[in-house]
Amino acid sequence: MTKLAGYVSSGAAERGLSKAQTAALAVAAGLSVANIYYAQPLLDLMAHDLQMSPAVLGLVVVCTQVGYGLGLIFIVPIGDLIDRRKLILVQGSLLAFTLLVVATAGTNWVMLGGMSVVGLLAVLVQVLVAQAATLATSAQRGRVVGTVTSGVVTGILAARFFAGAVADLGGWRTVYLTSGLITFVMVGVLGWVLPRRPREQSAESYRAALMSIPRMFLREPVLLFRGVLALLIFASFSTFWTALVLPLSASAFSYSHTQIGLFGLVGVAGAFGAKWAGRLADRGSGGWTTGVALAVLCASWGLIAFLPVSMTAFLIGVFLMDAAVQAVHVTNLSIVVAHDPQRGGRLIGGYMTFYSVGSAIGAIAATTTYAHFGWLGVSALGAAFSATAVAAWLASLLPGGPRLQHNAAECCRR
Repeated sequence: MTKLAGYVSSGAAERGLSKAQTAALAVAAGLSVANIYYAQPLLDLMAHDLQMSPAVLGLVVVCTQVGYGLGLIFIVPIGDLIDRRKLILVQGSLLAFTLLVVATAGTNWVMLGGMSVVGLLAVLVQVLVAQAATLATSAQRGRVVGTVTSGVVTGILAARFFAGAVADLGGWRTVYLTSGLITFVMVGVLGWVLPRRPREQSAESYRAALMSIPRMFLREPVLLFRGVLALLIFASFSTFWTALVLPLSASAFSYSHTQIGLFGLVGVAGAFGAKWAGRLADRGSGGWTTGVALAVLCASWGLIAFLPVSMTAFLIGVFLMDAAVQAVHVTNLSIVVAHDPQRGGRLIGGYMTFYSVGSAIGAIAATTTYAHFGWLGVSALGAAFSATAVAAWLASLLPGGPRLQHNAAECCRR
């Protein structure tokens, strides 16, 4: 039996995940989530190839996001009821097949249907995060979640650049064809790497599992608090990335989509923020990690506002913003999953619903604000979301407020 695969004894189970297994999960998570973002720099190419009208073209992104939202609610919790390893392999195989369907789509309806299913199955990323958190020991959970989340961050931020570069060489269909083939390989690697741990079939019904999600978040202040923080920080995050293309593609800069995609690589700093926060969460410093990161996020918008004046200050602000957002996100995930590791799938699904709502709010508000107030207005909006998160964190520390666990270790001792 190798170090990476095979049935795991109870002694091995106590050791949690090896570095190789954690790395494989991080890479797989990044590859999975990237499929949600490939279309953004390719819309003009898709429109020309399939003769899409502007109204239909906008549905490409909408269908993907709607599919992803449905997947968070209806697929991710399944991992709490069945063998999550089998779910990962089946879901990954279906995702790879669907990507090939998108790559060969000949009509608008096949494209839109395919993108909806891609979004639905791309929640594989959250199933992978839940599996990593479940397999990790309590002592390594923050580090493991941080490493896997760093893979997610890298996948999100590199997706636009990858799609633009590959499309320049072989067209938009090559992007999805390449991703489909890579996903098939990824499934094979995961089948070898992920440990097989016998698990009894849950007596809980699928309907009961779904209904338990809102109850858990409404009854447990710590879960609701972390969900609200997720909504606010990702509203801020989405405000930036949604509006960024508007000033950079305008006459003052006239950057191409590929050049704009390069700005995403600056945000890979978020991967470092994720690892750093994960290690601090393991040491019981989740509360102050959250507070410091939120303060940094709020301050970063002061630098981001310099976009028309100083590109250096702007890039430093982007670096700090991504690192801060991912630091809070990883701390949130560590605390949420530690609340009840056996229900990690539905906890992550519920938590990520806050994330999706915040992202949608930020995207809608950003474009409207830019149209009326320009980049300074966008910066003020992002700072307002961030400042609200800081205020919520400070309020959680006041005496007489609800008892909130600020560390994963506190949740584990419940």
